[in-house]
Amino acid sequence: MNAEGLVEVVLPGKVEPEGLRIRHGAVPTAGPGQVLIRMEATGVSFAEQQMRRGRYYDQPAFPFVPGYDLVGTVLATGEGVEPTLAGTRVAALVKVGGWASHVIVDAADVVEVPEGIGAAEAETVVVNGITAWQMLHRKARIRAGQTILVHGANGGVGSVLVDLARAAGVKVIGTASARHHDTLRQRGVVPVDYRTEDVAARVRELVPGGVDAAFDHVGGRSVAGSWRLLAPGGTLVSYGSASTRDDEGSKQWPVLKLLARVWVWNALPNRRRAYFFNVWAGRALAKNAFRARLRADLTQVFAALRRGDVTAQIAAELPLARVADALRLAESGTVAGKIVLTP
Repeated sequence: MNAEGLVEVVLPGKVEPEGLRIRHGAVPTAGPGQVLIRMEATGVSFAEQQMRRGRYYDQPAFPFVPGYDLVGTVLATGEGVEPTLAGTRVAALVKVGGWASHVIVDAADVVEVPEGIGAAEAETVVVNGITAWQMLHRKARIRAGQTILVHGANGGVGSVLVDLARAAGVKVIGTASARHHDTLRQRGVVPVDYRTEDVAARVRELVPGGVDAAFDHVGGRSVAGSWRLLAPGGTLVSYGSASTRDDEGSKQWPVLKLLARVWVWNALPNRRRAYFFNVWAGRALAKNAFRARLRADLTQVFAALRRGDVTAQIAAELPLARVADALRLAESGTVAGKIVLTP
């Protein structure tokens, strides 16, 4: 059954995409409480773009196998795991380790993928879908009729945010470069070109009273701008610092600066709220609650995908062996949606 052997991508240190290494080995064995998954789809996230620069704030020491999430079929179950799980297609959020043909995951961390959803489709909404769902419904608590601002509305998380918000009856203003505007209009978004337009002025023109929520992955100056565009009672959700990807110096500093800013804003008596969203928050303190929430939210996202409320945006599908090309493509900023890696 496991005659094919293990193939994995290793990030040896701070390297250009071509410096990633392919390693071959024996397929690992599932221990107690674990499952062995044969990967069918994994993806390139913004996290890996930061990790190869040593810029992701809690990445492991080099060398390691990157890969934030994956979708695959359970090949074998360890002791104490329901044997009927074997043969099931599942998704898992792992942070690292997904860029491999075979991955060991705790059985409690896998979420079943419903019938009728392909592996690559499902992969587009694992980390992106959980992030979008939790930011919209658990943090901003959006309601029908509200208006939100989504930065990078054509991106991996941005495109899922747009679909989920539209399905909830929310109006969306989305920033993106001009070439993505027609697609965004078709999805019911009012596009704003962040390269050529004054985003703040344009948003104020569209919603003079301010937006009910803003979702910002850019960080830096952009976050302060997003905060100023909120209506009274509005919510800012900051979920990254893309603008500092190529910076030198401390990888913790951009995050700490954002956290400090959020703390100050929330201390002000201005009826607005700010959050720095981290998909892993709460896992260390309450693992079972974290897992239950993740399972519930990803199940909702998969249901939205099946209903057609969310469109699986696959920017490109490339084999694991072409991971350098996949990473280059992701970093070019020219594609819409998720770059998927297959075995």
